[in-house]
Amino acid sequence: MTATIQGIIPVMLTPFTEADAIDYSGLENLIEWYIANGADTLFAVAQSSEMQFLSLEERVALARFVVEKAAGRVPVIASGHVSESRDDQVTELISVAATGVDGLVLVTNRFDPKGQGGAVFMDNLRHLLDALPADLPLGLYECPAPFRRLLSDDELAFCADSGRFAILKDVSCDLATVKRRVALTRNSSLAVVNANAAIAFDAMRAGSAGFTGVFTNFHPDLYKWLLAHSSEHPALADDLSVYLALAAMAEPMGYPKLAKLYHQRLGTFSCARSRAVDFDIRERFWALDALLDKIMQGQENFRARIAATR
Repeated sequence: MTATIQGIIPVMLTPFTEADAIDYSGLENLIEWYIANGADTLFAVAQSSEMQFLSLEERVALARFVVEKAAGRVPVIASGHVSESRDDQVTELISVAATGVDGLVLVTNRFDPKGQGGAVFMDNLRHLLDALPADLPLGLYECPAPFRRLLSDDELAFCADSGRFAILKDVSCDLATVKRRVALTRNSSLAVVNANAAIAFDAMRAGSAGFTGVFTNFHPDLYKWLLAHSSEHPALADDLSVYLALAAMAEPMGYPKLAKLYHQRLGTFSCARSRAVDFDIRERFWALDALLDKIMQGQENFRARIAATR
């Protein structure tokens, strides 16, 4: 394995035009924003990218574009693992692997789409491992859609022992589970990276190798500071961790369209269209713009406090 896949890993948005095509100009701006704001790796074609609502051709084109524009400055990983049948999964994953990504992320619920249990999971996992390029680092993603399928300790140990895996995007949302998984994978190449904002700081202190939650689309720089500098300024880190957890409570209010409204404000791209969220989130969630105001005010307050420590 050549790429180190850990740190602050934004789960990338996919901007669309009003005509419902991928907005590649806006996507290029977004890539630059992530990198300028502390991203260590980019996770393209994830649930935040609305991968379940993209055609295979769009998923492949999206991954290829991110690799091209990142231009080696940070590693790029991608999933696009949405199909049910083995043959379709092999086709989609080999197609994404061919785009030049530094890591290919496998979705755990796809190994057991009907909830039949561990034996089916392992049989399908082994089948895919045999079909995928042996030299390409792999990742695991406990994607919540269409359902969250957490790895058992035995399944995680198998993946760690295989030497094929570089990262687990942990969606257990449970600190005790993160700690146990960090211990299970300690002597392997597999990094456990938590995705839950409520436990982000505690998970980092417990050995999570970064953060890859949805609010990396709002303030990856603040998570980066927490990861890199919390031990130098513990009181500020504690305050920041509380703000980050509370800000992330806005996720149910129409994410990922919520994040697209935020990037409209920043000028990253002009259209907040989402295929996953096809309703007016301002109409459904009252005072949404006021909430975004407060999130942005909190960002600036903490950025000022951080700047004062330098």
